Amino acid sequence: MKIKIRGLGTANPDLYMTQQEMLDYFIEKFTLSGEEKKLYERILAGGSIKGRYLGMKSRDEVINADPEFLLSRFLKYGLSTAAAAARRAMDAAAVAPEDIEGLVVNTCTGYLCPGLSSYLAEELGLRKSTHVMDLMGMGCGGAVPNLECAAGMIARRGRGPVLSIAVEICSATFFPSHEPELIVSNCIFGDGAAAAVVDSTDKKSSGKTVSILDFESGIFPEYREELRYRNDGGLLRNFLSTRVPVIGARAVKEVTSRLLARNGLARNDIDWWAIHPGGTLVLAQVAKKMGLDEKAMRFSYDTFENYGNMSSPSVLFVLKNILDKGHPQPGQKGLLLSFGAGFSAFAILAEF
Repeated sequence: MKIKIRGLGTANPDLYMTQQEMLDYFIEKFTLSGEEKKLYERILAGGSIKGRYLGMKSRDEVINADPEFLLSRFLKYGLSTAAAAARRAMDAAAVAPEDIEGLVVNTCTGYLCPGLSSYLAEELGLRKSTHVMDLMGMGCGGAVPNLECAAGMIARRGRGPVLSIAVEICSATFFPSHEPELIVSNCIFGDGAAAAVVDSTDKKSSGKTVSILDFESGIFPEYREELRYRNDGGLLRNFLSTRVPVIGARAVKEVTSRLLARNGLARNDIDWWAIHPGGTLVLAQVAKKMGLDEKAMRFSYDTFENYGNMSSPSVLFVLKNILDKGHPQPGQKGLLLSFGAGFSAFAILAEF
């Protein structure tokens, strides 16, 4: 059974702030030491990100750290952004809500019970018989296991399509702190959602299709404390160590090597690379470890420059960037690579 992405859609909240606007706001609202101000200036004014989309009514909500308010903001903007991405994906795949057989949603930036799948099924008008699943706690890597779950749902039930949605409101986890790693987190993460219509048929669609050939994953708990969320006073507190770029590159190489070897392929057989844009240092280490040139990395860098790190949806933003601007030719192969909390890494071998 051949599994395909028949439609892909992305979306962001309406509020957009340039990095300079963010810098001015942090200087105005936060009490910063000289070193803290220099770090904010170096990342926000001197970094490669142009700006970020934020799930909030106005920028003043950045400093509202009330846990109940943050959760309500996560629900409001997580739902609206995910629904917008889903509708675009369904339009591209030429499917209606009543056609959807399954829904898989992943997120890590807010906890709900019931999960976002309940709210999205209602918002999108899906049938009550739709099979739903929520994936939690997988961090930036979550979109790839989401797609594997969707593919498994189709293989088990023998029919699709399944709607696969990755959504993060990272701004709901901004954390007021003087620690350098949290300053970095406040400076690079943004909000967004990506959705894919996954199916096993070749029905006509207005979007470009991508065949999913194989999956691979790796879990490295010895590095668990290097990249994770912690709960601090009822707030999600992101922790990422300075070792993340090196660990991430090492993990990505390991899962990629296993995936390519199992399929009898070499690195040079891959024409397109969709790599999670976790940051410029991360991408530089992945390129170094994998032996990739600037051309191979350009769509990941472009996504990071225009959106920042949106956590799990980011790798699908890169894939859409490739489809829209790279114009892959039929038969060419690609790799989707992501990694996240845990420490975990995930890969998809795809064919255009």
